[in-house]
Amino acid sequence: METSLVFFSQLNMCESKEKTFFKLIHGSGKEETSKEAKIRAKEKRNRLSLLVQKPEFHEETHFSRSGHLARETRVSPEEAVIWGESFDKLLSHKDGLETFTRFLKTEFSEENIEFWIACEEFKRSKDPQQIIPKAKAIYEKFIQTDAPQEVNLDFHTKEVITKSITQPTLHSFDAAQSRVYQLMEQDSYTRFLKSDIYLDLIEGRPQRPTNLRRRSRSFTCTEFQDVKSDVAIWL
Repeated sequence: METSLVFFSQLNMCESKEKTFFKLIHGSGKEETSKEAKIRAKEKRNRLSLLVQKPEFHEETHFSRSGHLARETRVSPEEAVIWGESFDKLLSHKDGLETFTRFLKTEFSEENIEFWIACEEFKRSKDPQQIIPKAKAIYEKFIQTDAPQEVNLDFHTKEVITKSITQPTLHSFDAAQSRVYQLMEQDSYTRFLKSDIYLDLIEGRPQRPTNLRRRSRSFTCTEFQDVKSDVAIWL
């Protein structure tokens, strides 16, 4: 059991904040040759195949799944009611933000909240040398025409950002973030308060399974998350 815990601990080590940001926007960022990728995947599966055979591994996996279910249902009706007081209170609560994101995924519009979160992270940047690459990453993912997760912005707002992206500041995306916030508040938030996801919470009912679109690769935080996905398939 101790060996398994050490293994998971090593694979789940946190990276620096700067690396985490770029994983959030672009993913790993490491380029591997096809041969290197195959070798690494083979080694990963060899390590996991040994653990899968151990009873304690299955116990830990069951515990993790139970923990995940507990995390999803730990919100009290009283807490959920507070989310209905204002959109700001919903986003300021960690579980509220996660629940709202899950709702947006059912509507295939999670790019709005992901853009908002990326802007919040960007404004907290401390290293001046990271401002330009971070701004460019946000622009390429959410702003530019035909971006993979392009958000709905008016022409003027996009134009201002496009012209200033070579010399961005921590407030370069403020106008765009504000517009996306208003869109979610006036549109998505209203539907969220009427959704089964929210009504089940305030009534204290068990959460119903929802059909969610697979989370984009760009938001994979650690390599181990991919490993867990593989394990789920094998089991």
